[in-house]
Amino acid sequence: MYDHLLSPVKAGALTLSSRVIMAPLTRSRAGQPGDVPTDLNAAYYAQRAGAGLIVSEATQISQQGQGYAWTPGIYTDEQEAGWKTVTAAVHAQGGRIAAQLWHVGRISHPLLQAGGIDPVAPSALIAASSKCFVVQADGTPANVPTGAPRALATGELPGIIAQYRQATIRAKRAGFDMVEVHAANGYLLQQFLSTNTNQRTDEYGGSLENRARLALEAVDAAIAEIGAERVGVRLSPHFVGHDIADQDAEASALYLAAELQRRGIAYLHIAEPDWAGGEELTDAFRRQLRAAFGGLLIFCGGYSAAEGDALIASGVADAIAFGRPYLANPDLVERFRAGAELNAPDQSTFYGGGAHGYTDYPTLA
Repeated sequence: MYDHLLSPVKAGALTLSSRVIMAPLTRSRAGQPGDVPTDLNAAYYAQRAGAGLIVSEATQISQQGQGYAWTPGIYTDEQEAGWKTVTAAVHAQGGRIAAQLWHVGRISHPLLQAGGIDPVAPSALIAASSKCFVVQADGTPANVPTGAPRALATGELPGIIAQYRQATIRAKRAGFDMVEVHAANGYLLQQFLSTNTNQRTDEYGGSLENRARLALEAVDAAIAEIGAERVGVRLSPHFVGHDIADQDAEASALYLAAELQRRGIAYLHIAEPDWAGGEELTDAFRRQLRAAFGGLLIFCGGYSAAEGDALIASGVADAIAFGRPYLANPDLVERFRAGAELNAPDQSTFYGGGAHGYTDYPTLA
């Protein structure tokens, strides 16, 4: 059953045991203080090591890059040590894991920023319909509207790239097999890419090539530290969350796909419009992406095993990423192989909390 989906595949420097990818899933369970991965996080990822590749939850590359309380970072020694425990647990179960490198840009709030300063963005435009998750002054958590950002000065952008570079160095030291540059879902790199959120007049604004510059510089920084064969990138064409309205969505994705092909990265991960809404990707556009990018091409967007298997069989996709099914089914690959029923995820336990709804879902065994 699902012979295409469950077959091995090469991803850059790695050979994956199957084409079932665990998508990045924010769970807001990092240890406090310090947003440090814990033994509980290690147990969660180890349970899911049967995936061909785990992509970690989005992991901020600096405090500036954080938009939600209790998400893990990869910019302190303590965080690096915590992730080392996680990768060791995954490797002990024979798994492979990539670190997803994240800077939220304007999707943040002064309560999450050092010294209570404003978040940063390509342009000083607030994401009016967006919220972020904070711990308030009285210690209670809350979803609050995002803060008003300030525009990054051109001279600050090398510092942003340095954050991606240093995060890659730490990810490599922590034992990650790969890194994934998160250029999707309305966060900083997509804010630079999108025509409505980037109103700059310097070399990072205006033309498509200029708007894509920061994303490619972040990728180049990662390549310099870990090698192109261990770098992936996530894009989300037609994403409309966080007030993204990109008039060049498909052109941007195809331009980046070609540039990433030229760099020889391991994989391109396409997050299709799903939970955030947005225009569905057409088969023609998927085929254009396939023509532009020759590495491992992953699609993620609410696929069933049968749908994913068919997309791989068609030659358009090489692998399929599964998100919510992995919340509730740590043995998802085995369930697919056996044609078994899937556990239903408990939405009330998605964000925050402890082991309940995190490491206590039953396996077939």
